[in-house]
Amino acid sequence: MMSTNQLEVSLSLTNQKVRFIGVSTSNPDHPIAFDYLPPIGDGQGFLGLELLLMSFSGCVSTGIVFLLRKMGKSVSGYRANAIGTKRMQPISLEKIHFEIVLESSDTTDSDVVAVLKQAEVISPVWAAIRNNVEVTTGYTIVSP
Repeated sequence: MMSTNQLEVSLSLTNQKVRFIGVSTSNPDHPIAFDYLPPIGDGQGFLGLELLLMSFSGCVSTGIVFLLRKMGKSVSGYRANAIGTKRMQPISLEKIHFEIVLESSDTTDSDVVAVLKQAEVISPVWAAIRNNVEVTTGYTIVSP
């Protein structure tokens, strides 16, 4: 039996190359396809670094939206874009540029700067890559 501080995922190979389907015990009905580019794979799934970039974006975005709402700020829309730069030896992420577009009628620049600093501290994925991946951020606030 897993304790509450454990996470578990499972992968199954689905072809004669390197395509896997992954599921987590917390969301078994939401499988994710992993694959690699030809000729190693068929390109029919996400690359591991794409999923890391997606995990980073989702984790940080969750923190940002939560913290803004906790401050009593309106969040009527939110979009994020992350661009990862690969290091080739060993293949890994060298840099991430994370950009958000926040739709809010009452959030200021200083609010977003403060929340980004807090998100850096509370985001588990950001903590996991700290000191290994350079992260830069940017934002735009638009009126709804």
